[in-house]
Amino acid sequence: MRWFISVVIVLTIISPSAEARGGGRSSGGGGIRYTRPAIDRNGTYRQGHYSTSPNNSKLDNWSSKNNVNPLTGKKGTKNP
Repeated sequence: MRWFISVVIVLTIISPSAEARGGGRSSGGGGIRYTRPAIDRNGTYRQGHYSTSPNNSKLDNWSSKNNVNPLTGKKGTKNP
């Protein structure tokens, strides 16, 4: 278990943020945010992931119809 936690800590420290790689803004104008991997209090591992910056709109989420995830090219399918 200690080995696993050590690996997660190292990966968390060395993983660059979207802004550090020049990806602070997507071509569609919405910000891109990276959430680092983490381990919850109950021991559940949460993988790091990218998402749109939080706001009050569901229209610009990558999973919404008429939008495309700029990192994967996958089209959105959900009704906003």
